[in-house]
Amino acid sequence: MIIHIQPSRIQGTIQAAASKSSMQRAVAASLLRKGESVLYNAGHSNDDMAALSVITALGASIETNKDSSVRIKSNGVFPIDGKVNCGESGLGIRMFAPIIALSKEPMIIDGEGSLLTRPMDFFDEVLPKLGVSIQSRNGMLPLQIKGPLIPRDIEIDGSLSSQFLTGLLLSYAAAGASGVSIKVKNLKSWPYIDLTLEVMKVFGLKTPENNHYEEFKFASSGDSQEQIKIDASPVRYTVEGDWSGAAFLLVAGAVSGSVKVRGILNTSTQADKKIVHAILDAGAEVIVEEDSVFVKKKDLEAFEFNATDCPDLFPPLVALAAHCKGISRIRGVRRLKHKESDRGATLKEEFDKLSTQIDLNDDEMLVHGNSGVFVKNHVLNSHHDHRIAMACAVACFSADFDVQIRHAEAVNKSYPDFWQHIRSLGAAISDASNVKQ
Repeated sequence: MIIHIQPSRIQGTIQAAASKSSMQRAVAASLLRKGESVLYNAGHSNDDMAALSVITALGASIETNKDSSVRIKSNGVFPIDGKVNCGESGLGIRMFAPIIALSKEPMIIDGEGSLLTRPMDFFDEVLPKLGVSIQSRNGMLPLQIKGPLIPRDIEIDGSLSSQFLTGLLLSYAAAGASGVSIKVKNLKSWPYIDLTLEVMKVFGLKTPENNHYEEFKFASSGDSQEQIKIDASPVRYTVEGDWSGAAFLLVAGAVSGSVKVRGILNTSTQADKKIVHAILDAGAEVIVEEDSVFVKKKDLEAFEFNATDCPDLFPPLVALAAHCKGISRIRGVRRLKHKESDRGATLKEEFDKLSTQIDLNDDEMLVHGNSGVFVKNHVLNSHHDHRIAMACAVACFSADFDVQIRHAEAVNKSYPDFWQHIRSLGAAISDASNVKQ
């Protein structure tokens, strides 16, 4: 799919998409709590649908309703097939692998696209310590595992992703962990662990004591083999609005007009709500309310930002920095290597086409802003990365020439309504897939 973008002024109000971080955790918790759960404002991105597919393969039943809610019934992890596919979801594979390992049945865990090249050495190292046998393809998918997982005292490295810890916390709770702890060194993206713990509490899962994000201790109980019992009363959970997707809309307002995004909570534990600080530091007008943010374009200046705990913000931050005067510094580049693309290199390649110089210096990215004055390069490429597609689009609204973005369907991974939403805000966008190249 090729999207054609013409110079546009962005203006209006839009409802944020559902957060796939919130949605996928709620889907996993619905499987583990045993009973009935209803998820309101349920997402429908590729990653969300992959999560629902996983729990269906693990024995849950799902009913999708017209009001964007999903009803899930579960008796726990009882696989109906020997194979589970996590699609292209990094959170999905990292969260569900330990959950799947709760079963004593041999299972194959596979994925698609870029997920097939992401490192999964963590499981090769950790799962055997928890009584799980595992074989991988030299540290990559597919994984062949056989449980059941037994909660034990363990220490893990959290430097690659907090998502591995999320999976262990959920599986420990479901297995009735008692008097054991997970110690973590070098934890990154810790706000997402706050989201995991919050979801666990809502769904009635046993929640560990958080000791400064360095140790998560499950209290002792009378029966160390205690399992989660079926709860007759359904849990009702509203999936949060997505700060990750909203970041692109807010940046669009900052560089090309004005935007109000509703449905994003100021009290959210999502790490990507920090985008507001960057936009403020760049000099745009920002009004933050309890469940919405308004942003209006002003003259923008270079900013500094540490994205180590929110690496998904790099693409919208680069789009913002390209419109600033001066050199913006963004830290946390090491977190970008194993995304849907090597995002540091991909951002450099695509924004170089827009006369925006990007320097990658170890863990720091320097973006040489040119106040949104771009050369006339008409063809950009998403590299099949959803956030690169959105960053390229947002960056080009204020250009004085037309742009095409190849592989624009990549947005379906996290924000399938992105093109529709941005068009409703005034963007001149059309599907140019049939245009002869």
